[in-house]
Amino acid sequence: MRKIFVLEFITLDGVIQGPGGPEEDTSGNFKYGGWVGPYFEDKVASPEMDKQMKRTHGLLLGHKTYDIWAGFWPTHTEMWPQVNKITKYVVSKTLKNPTWENTEVIKSIEELKKLKKSDGPDLQVYGSANLVQTLMEHDLVDEFWLKIFPVTLGSGKRLFEKGTIPAAFKLFDSKITPSGVIIAYYKRDGKVKTESI
Repeated sequence: MRKIFVLEFITLDGVIQGPGGPEEDTSGNFKYGGWVGPYFEDKVASPEMDKQMKRTHGLLLGHKTYDIWAGFWPTHTEMWPQVNKITKYVVSKTLKNPTWENTEVIKSIEELKKLKKSDGPDLQVYGSANLVQTLMEHDLVDEFWLKIFPVTLGSGKRLFEKGTIPAAFKLFDSKITPSGVIIAYYKRDGKVKTESI
């Protein structure tokens, strides 16, 4: 069975929309695209991101993120050498003829569950806000690899929204960058436990 890792850039108030640039995702009149830039280029964050990317052997993406990436990564492989060769699974009911090599379209939650149960490399999910809600709703997320930025935006697509179910996670690695970004790795740790204090 494959594991699914969700990798996100996230603000203190939970926003994951448009981290990379002003035009990345302006839906809902989002005005703060590019909020990662001022914090990310330092001696801890960049090497950690490189390490995560090198571990990528399969991608699982939502349609919107896939379209953005298909317009960039095929011609920028110097930063991510294996990105064209690995299989990219894109969850979409409308994508018909993907042009990015090694792309497979997943059309339903049943196909998504079948993919997770199949043999093959673990899958990394970047961005893909709507897809992540579906993955959480169906308890398909094994780990969250979060980069938590010291900024609040007040509005925008959030990581933990309508798909969130009660679940326990365990922190298994963390780092703090000089610019105040917390890099935290969480893995699924059963059900929520409660007790009186």
